[in-house]
Amino acid sequence: MVILITGGAGFIGSNLSGHFISRGHSVVCYDSFDSYYSPTIKRKNILGLVQHPKFTLLEGDVRDEKALERAFSHQKIDVVVHLAARAGVRPSIEQPALYYDVNVTGTLRLLEAMKLAGTTKLIFGSSSSVYGNSRKVPFSELDSVDEPISPYAASKKAAELVCHTYCHLYGFDIFCLRFFTVYGPRQRPDMAIYLFVQKVLDGLPITLFGDGSSCRDYTFIDDIVHGLEMATTKVTGYEVINLGESSTIRLIDLIHVIEKELGIKANIQRQPMQKGDVEVTFADISKARSILGYSPQFEIEDGIHRFCEWVRDERTASMN
Repeated sequence: MVILITGGAGFIGSNLSGHFISRGHSVVCYDSFDSYYSPTIKRKNILGLVQHPKFTLLEGDVRDEKALERAFSHQKIDVVVHLAARAGVRPSIEQPALYYDVNVTGTLRLLEAMKLAGTTKLIFGSSSSVYGNSRKVPFSELDSVDEPISPYAASKKAAELVCHTYCHLYGFDIFCLRFFTVYGPRQRPDMAIYLFVQKVLDGLPITLFGDGSSCRDYTFIDDIVHGLEMATTKVTGYEVINLGESSTIRLIDLIHVIEKELGIKANIQRQPMQKGDVEVTFADISKARSILGYSPQFEIEDGIHRFCEWVRDERTASMN
């Protein structure tokens, strides 16, 4: 199978690329290496793949129609995993037009390129952010998502609707996977777990927004990769599917797990809750279990242990 992964050098994309290569598939990694965070980090993510005969790196923006056409002209693509996006809830409040341009227009142009190339199978990386501040937990795919509280969340919901349109009009097979706070090796440096671990190790204060009672359903990267792999083999029709651990932990308790793993007490500085942040995320994954055979394996303590091991290894390597 030949898989095109947009955003293939990012956190989720690079882990997925390596997994597919290890399974004997061919991967076309399409990435713009934008400046949201250091492109050097993304290039390092795929350093071990660039020389592999089944790995092709193409640099391009998902809004660039010509570059997308070239991406599909190299070889017949069996399925696309669309992970390229402008990420982050808080920055989207400052740059809403950019988020809509990349996340909605970019998705539309990818779908058009697929249509021209005759590739009709897509896995779209959506987000639990679309649920907003829903009071009903756990979050089900049947719940209304008409009240997003950030431009990022709204852009992801809009892109889901564009995907549905192409399924209806052109017979595309599309699964929109709503990811719940993914963490693990190669995590984006702006994410809370990454920031907390690095700052605790460096003896720096960490910022706690709110009173620490906000809850998240944190999902380890290996479980997300498993769900994505299953989706590529089962995608038919149009489905929206949650991918999470289906368990929650309070923010203050997450910090305690990190403290215990590192053996270091955190210096916590408290700040008010920020605009756009939701109070809770909690995935109902019954649909993922039934359609994908998805079965998350990593509880938060195990995932934090593995992530901290990776951070320590990275720090050791940087000193050599």
